[in-house]
Amino acid sequence: MWKRALIFILCGFALAAPAGELPLPPRPADAPTGSEFVRRITGLDLAEREREILSQVTQGNVPDFWRRFVEVKVTRTVEGRVLTTAYFVSPDYLAIGANDDFFLTPVTPATAQIVADKLDCVLPTRRMVDDIFTAATVKLPPAPIPPSPAMTTVPVFQQHNETIRQQRNNYLPAPPPGALVAGHKKDMLTPRLADAPGKVAIYGWHKPDGKPIQPLHLGHAAGYVDYSHGARFIQRNLTVNGEPTTVDAVLADQKLCVLLSDEGPLANPRYAAVTNQFNEREVTLQFTPGVRVVINSPATTDTNKPVRLVLYALPNGNTIEQTIGRQVRPGDDWHFNIQHIGAQTRWLRAHTTDAELVIAYLECTEKSWPAWWRKNDPDGRRIAEIIAALRGRFAGRELRLVLTGHSGGGSFTFGFLDSAGGIPDDVERIAFLDSNYGYDAARGHGGKLAQWLGASTNHFLAVLAYHDSVALLNGKTFVSESGGTWGRSQAMLADLAEKFPFTREMKDELQQHTALGGRVQFFLKENPQRAVLHTVQVELNGFIHALASGTALENRGYRYLGPRAYEPWIAPAP
Repeated sequence: MWKRALIFILCGFALAAPAGELPLPPRPADAPTGSEFVRRITGLDLAEREREILSQVTQGNVPDFWRRFVEVKVTRTVEGRVLTTAYFVSPDYLAIGANDDFFLTPVTPATAQIVADKLDCVLPTRRMVDDIFTAATVKLPPAPIPPSPAMTTVPVFQQHNETIRQQRNNYLPAPPPGALVAGHKKDMLTPRLADAPGKVAIYGWHKPDGKPIQPLHLGHAAGYVDYSHGARFIQRNLTVNGEPTTVDAVLADQKLCVLLSDEGPLANPRYAAVTNQFNEREVTLQFTPGVRVVINSPATTDTNKPVRLVLYALPNGNTIEQTIGRQVRPGDDWHFNIQHIGAQTRWLRAHTTDAELVIAYLECTEKSWPAWWRKNDPDGRRIAEIIAALRGRFAGRELRLVLTGHSGGGSFTFGFLDSAGGIPDDVERIAFLDSNYGYDAARGHGGKLAQWLGASTNHFLAVLAYHDSVALLNGKTFVSESGGTWGRSQAMLADLAEKFPFTREMKDELQQHTALGGRVQFFLKENPQRAVLHTVQVELNGFIHALASGTALENRGYRYLGPRAYEPWIAPAP
């Protein structure tokens, strides 16, 4: 049994970044030290203080030693099989400031969860806290402060921080900062929080003999935090007997959960962490070479629903933040107001109930997926590994994958097609938003699409394009008749028409070619005005249409190329 379970949770995983590294920018030269930060937040209310903490962490204001996570190895026997789990943990609790002047920063569980998500980390279980203490090079004795109303204030936080600093100095110069330290704080845990909604779980403060002062406690409300609390982070990726998997997958497994948990399996071990007024949370991942991924999902997970994971490869020249979009002020970059994939995603979440909609935005350093593909991945192998890693984050859930993107983002989808003998069955939909420049029948694209479409009535293809070969930019055409998305769409349509009969309708200069009962649709905008409509197709409900075409939602509550239906879901300007 253990072997089948192990094989199940290990398949499809790839490490997003080298073990022990964090997706944080370098510490700014003008960033406040720990002491300066304490003065800045003293007197702020809890909400203001936690916003400032998040801002400092996001900007990279953490000690250099804190960025280098420390490996912990634990060996246990599961049904007669010896298994060694290796994972990386922060060397100390969340710290803000410099190597020689940092502040161990108590935070609420919601803020800790947001930080964990941004770093692609998790918070520990009770068993992990015990194992981390055992592995720690530096074991500091607890230093309680007599209880009082002031124990939730910054001055007492700093008093305790100074006590810990003096304790650490007793161990210097060896081991140096960066060695694994434990015993000096209570850990914030992720136990069975579903049994205690709205609570914070704390545990630990181990004495030198290894016995914790604080047993597992769920008595405080989730907004409570005092000087004794610490947020320790564990990288989500780990290995079991050398094979890569994730903390989530191990904890959810009925057999292997004992490697990390003494409470049985934990299906959703996290606090509610809302990143904006739309009740969303985000996780940032880094893949080599030069790929950044932001996963946006509802803050509340419904494990009874399947996950519809949309992989949105960015258009040329755009960042993830610009692609998500927001309201703009005079002087803001216009890129923030041309796609609004974030708002269109929120519209879809409000109008669909069959699955939990999660979107992963994929950006490369070249800001051009065709350039990245030519330079780094001509056979699509790296793209396949990225998709496998993203799939793996939802192990144990029914997964419906959507491959899409705008402009040069279509190269990501075609790179995946190039890497596979066939398109996997869990790919529910492929959608090209004026992005199928790379379509090439000689590379087997038409055959693979036809085979996939014919294999299941749950497979959908949507192609959005316009007559770009006649469009004028500064008085000149800029793509050839065959090389633009109009020409590539005509070629794709002709190839698929050899396999499936199509019908054709024409309305308001929009050609609609349909096959397989609506599961295959081409929306081709004619262009007598010779306008550049590249981003207009996306802005005017194009992403909504690409995901809704062929379903009962198609053109209900919105109209493709009509007014922006998602206006209420656009995020405000910062």
